[in-house]
Amino acid sequence: MSTQAESNGSDHPIEVVLVTGMSGAGRTTVANVLEDMDWYVVDNLPPQMMRPLVELVARADGALPKIAIVTDSKGRAKYAELEDTISDFIDQGLSLRILYLEAADEVLVRRFESTRRPHPLQGEGTLLEGIEGERSALESLKHRADIIIDTSELNVHQLSTQVRKRFSTDDTPLLRLTVMSFGFKYGLPKDADHIADVRFLPNPYWIPHLRGHNGLDSDVADFVLGQNGAEEFIERYTATLDTVSQGYLHEGRGYAMIGIGCTGGKHRSVAISERVAKSLAAQTGIPVTVRHRDLGRE
Repeated sequence: MSTQAESNGSDHPIEVVLVTGMSGAGRTTVANVLEDMDWYVVDNLPPQMMRPLVELVARADGALPKIAIVTDSKGRAKYAELEDTISDFIDQGLSLRILYLEAADEVLVRRFESTRRPHPLQGEGTLLEGIEGERSALESLKHRADIIIDTSELNVHQLSTQVRKRFSTDDTPLLRLTVMSFGFKYGLPKDADHIADVRFLPNPYWIPHLRGHNGLDSDVADFVLGQNGAEEFIERYTATLDTVSQGYLHEGRGYAMIGIGCTGGKHRSVAISERVAKSLAAQTGIPVTVRHRDLGRE
């Protein structure tokens, strides 16, 4: 199957991925990763609604070019409908990729027992009987899959990494970083993963001609960056964040926030945040966004 789907009459290609496979094998993790990668994710969509969804998205004129449809196993008949829908996609000139998630029986049993939930096809039978029934029902769909991932030996982070690698493109960032300046007097950013304190640098607030300006102004930035230790801090802290970022990429993490604070979040933290973000983006190649939380509060 090809990787692109086009709706009739549309000049905008629509990439469609059907996420299916064994319950407990990681569909939710895959859905979350694709959503973080800007896919339009629809969970538990009835098969008969798949094609109308793609046609509806096609009318959005490219606004939603990537669709991930996640299916579960709430009924054997549903899979027969799903097979028909897939064939209909192909017959109508549409195409899609099928991502199938697999795991060994003993692994699935352990996962269901840890969550204390019954298998969707278990009914009055045993957990293993439910797993075996689902595996049998999915056999033909598995043979049609474009991508099969066995998650038996994978944790959620490793699975996330595999999905990101398989579905990323040259312009798809695997990790997004935000550098946020803030003032300690207004409290720590609650969602920051790292906090740096630059109050060790002299405060431009006490320089009369700089007090009314902020770290985005060249005079303030030159003053802050010209202080002893400023450039050394930026160099060493950026190197540390580079190491941390590579670890995040390895673990499949998609986003991180770095907070850089001074007293009021107006001078030092703003200037240092701008410089750290620029250096970090140049050093790592990772997209970095800069935000100034408390700029303008005084």
